Amino acid sequence: MSYLNASNMTGGYGKADILHDCTLTVEKGEIAVIVGPNGAGKSTAMKAVFGMLGLREGKVTLDGQDITGLSPQDRVKKGMGFVPQVNNVFPTMTVEENLEMGAFIRDDDFRGTMDQVFDLFPILKEKRRQNAGELSGGQRQQVAVGRALMTQPKLLMLDEPTAGVSPIVMDELFDRIIEVARSGISILMVEQNARQALEIADKGYVLVQGANKYTDTGEALLADPEVRRTFLGG
Repeated sequence: MSYLNASNMTGGYGKADILHDCTLTVEKGEIAVIVGPNGAGKSTAMKAVFGMLGLREGKVTLDGQDITGLSPQDRVKKGMGFVPQVNNVFPTMTVEENLEMGAFIRDDDFRGTMDQVFDLFPILKEKRRQNAGELSGGQRQQVAVGRALMTQPKLLMLDEPTAGVSPIVMDELFDRIIEVARSGISILMVEQNARQALEIADKGYVLVQGANKYTDTGEALLADPEVRRTFLGG
């Protein structure tokens, strides 16, 4: 069984279903990317996996354990980390305080993990005493990812981590995401820069209207003429 298995998810907000029999799986240490047009339900699928959206049908298992009924907080304790697209840092707190907030569920010494985050994102060590709100967009994203890593997640979920950053910063963030995956952490990512995201993806999902349209390796999806024509601009 896959490390994350979110199967046959159907649900939405109120009575309107946004997801329709949507299935997402991620193996250990794998990068899985969700792409698709605006309004396809990509972020909704991510929220459903994290327990922020009630499902009418389907279930979510993590490492073989059914977590469908758990709150987001309890899913964090089970090993999920989630970085939302917006409002993902505490702007009036320093970088270091933001990272400490990520360790709120831990009762052990988290300094070693903070050192790992600083190794991954050296600019954060340099700016550790600076308020997060004073940082560039790309640096704030690094703080948000770093804070999620402080919980020592086994599955890290990223909702459009490169939104609003420059191409150079996007490439750097993707390089760091690859490093995180190589350490054994599974990655599930929604990304608007579909072509670049699929280049680093072990597995890709193309969602259309809340349903799985295409599922394959990132490489295969990039090579599929229909996917390229419809979703990647040729």
